[in-house]
Amino acid sequence: MSEPPGAAVSTAEPPVQADAPSESLTAQRVQPLRRPGRWIVTAVVLVLVAQILHGLVTNPFYQWDRFRYWFLRPTVLDGLLVTLEVAALSAVLGLLGGILLAVARLSGSAVLRAVSWTYTWLFRSVPLIVVLIFLYNFSALYKTLSLGVPFGPAFVTFDESRLATDMTIAVIGLSLNEAAYAAEVVRGGILSVDQGQHEAAAALGLPKGYQFRRIVFPQALRSITPNYVNQLIGLVKSTSLVFYVSLLDLFGTVQSMGSTYPGDVVPLLMVATVWYLILTSAVSGAQFYVERYYARGATRTLPPTPLQKARAGLAGLRARLRKEAAV
Repeated sequence: MSEPPGAAVSTAEPPVQADAPSESLTAQRVQPLRRPGRWIVTAVVLVLVAQILHGLVTNPFYQWDRFRYWFLRPTVLDGLLVTLEVAALSAVLGLLGGILLAVARLSGSAVLRAVSWTYTWLFRSVPLIVVLIFLYNFSALYKTLSLGVPFGPAFVTFDESRLATDMTIAVIGLSLNEAAYAAEVVRGGILSVDQGQHEAAAALGLPKGYQFRRIVFPQALRSITPNYVNQLIGLVKSTSLVFYVSLLDLFGTVQSMGSTYPGDVVPLLMVATVWYLILTSAVSGAQFYVERYYARGATRTLPPTPLQKARAGLAGLRARLRKEAAV
């Protein structure tokens, strides 16, 4: 419709009203959601932890003065070195054996698959202490070992009693047992690699050995590492069983000293406990950096290290304190 004659047409913009509700909402502080249940559970847990720590410190039964006396004694440190040596050798040999068993289990040979499965089934079924004691008495079954033609004459003969020292028996027993579990860990890691990686490597005409070493196994390590570290921690604790084959490791030394000094049994056990905690904590710390190394290329950003986390936490705390002071 046309405007009536003489009517003035206003072109002015309507007055803009202040956005008062929006400004007031912006000025208000966002109140966090209150979670009373979480605070109650946290308070209960802190009280329980405080009571446990108080009991450890004040209970005279632990004899912390004797604990300090024994903790760095040369006898205990010698046993600790034996534990480290047995654990390191068994971990390396067990992992190598596990890789061979896993490859055999995944091979196209029915004989290799059957042997690998039988070995894994046998050593996962027999307790480790039985394996160690059986090896310790192995000389009763085979007094000599020989190399030569199968079912024929022997060229070289060894006296088994001289070869089978306490350290050798302990390392062989732990390695045989560890290889059975490591085989399943490695096999699971290899199976976790995407099938397309195998197909791409085969399409390039790469040899099977090169495919495994350079493509499949490095990717499988991302899955193998956390699982095998659990096995490694169990291996460190399993070294305490070598005491039963007359090898004085950390636990064997503590047991021997406890028999000699019956009044120090508890502090000696605490010494062994703390040293095992230190060893397993070191293994767990190494696990983080190994996982972080093999995460390259699989994640956009690498997980922060503990030092980086601590720095970020301190920076966040400073920012929060400055914000609180400004308000």
